[in-house]
Amino acid sequence: MRISETSDASNHAAADPAGPAFHRSSAVARMLGMPVATLRVWERRYGLTRPALSPSGQRLYSADDVRRLALVKQLTDLGHAIGSLASLDMPQLQRVASTHARVRASVEIGERSDALPLPPTRPWRLAVIGAGLGKRLQRPALLRRLGRPVMLLGPFDDLAQAARALRRSDLDALLMHEPQLREDWLTSVEAAAPAFAAVPKAVLYGFAADAACEALATAGTALLREPQPDAVVAQWLRGIFMASAAPQHAADSLAPSSDPVPARRWDDAALADFADRSSTMACECPRHVAELLAQLSHFEAYSAECEHRSPADAELHAYLRHVAATSRERFERALEHVALHEGLLLPPSLTSYRAKKGAGSAPSAQQSKGSSASIVAKRRRRP
Repeated sequence: MRISETSDASNHAAADPAGPAFHRSSAVARMLGMPVATLRVWERRYGLTRPALSPSGQRLYSADDVRRLALVKQLTDLGHAIGSLASLDMPQLQRVASTHARVRASVEIGERSDALPLPPTRPWRLAVIGAGLGKRLQRPALLRRLGRPVMLLGPFDDLAQAARALRRSDLDALLMHEPQLREDWLTSVEAAAPAFAAVPKAVLYGFAADAACEALATAGTALLREPQPDAVVAQWLRGIFMASAAPQHAADSLAPSSDPVPARRWDDAALADFADRSSTMACECPRHVAELLAQLSHFEAYSAECEHRSPADAELHAYLRHVAATSRERFERALEHVALHEGLLLPPSLTSYRAKKGAGSAPSAQQSKGSSASIVAKRRRRP
């Protein structure tokens, strides 16, 4: 048996050097952040634990005792009555903690959803040439099959009329109905509307020579011969949309998104405390996720400072900051999921803390530098 912070336990340690570690009440009280007197009241009044006694009469707490007391302390800090917890065993206490964590997580998720509504999807702006085709595209069943909102512009009688009514920036694609395609059709289209030369085009046609179809396909025009059912037309249009959207998506993939990323939920001290509380588990995933979260938060703050410090590299650092913030937000959700799975209570979020304490801000990279190794330092201090 090993006894922490004891001067009269050397005989016990020597007799059983490989035995379990025991802790005195003063050491346990310091670990839990509570007075020794409260610990003794819990034992005397509620029978919360039954510590062993050393030959000199000192209370000795096992690792299981400390884990149980730590969980009860967390739950009482959150408002649970000690009288309702004292009779519960460890699995029952963990279920209470898990229920509390799930309720609090759902409330915080709801608050974040209310604060950050999802941006609406921009409709696909489709200019339609041909009255019959325009009427057909208004069928609800066909529109539902497209899988996204569509803004129909027109229908117009011909391309010249569309060119007079629309600017290039007004549309994403041109859809035309042509009963008959000639080999010079594309040339005539570009002459009638030179501003639309680079606009993706799709043609639903009746008859055409093979040479005309080959020329149009080579130029990148999407072709579909009628008659076709609405399901086929919708599938065809959906493919055109995906093809026209892909180049723009590839060009934008390196640019920082304009979508807001939620602010940091936990500071270094809260993450370090959570990692320390989860150190008694066989699975070390909670601690690893907490450590990664701290590192991502520091890099996010560092990139933000570099963004303002170096105008030449501002775009690069804005991109890195957004990637770090997005990753940090995902790992916060991962920590929430791991905590729920393991029955661990998450620390209060910075948002709820600031709401109670007043204004404040997340630490900058410079401010957090002194605490950047706090989680690792706690890990190294453990026996």
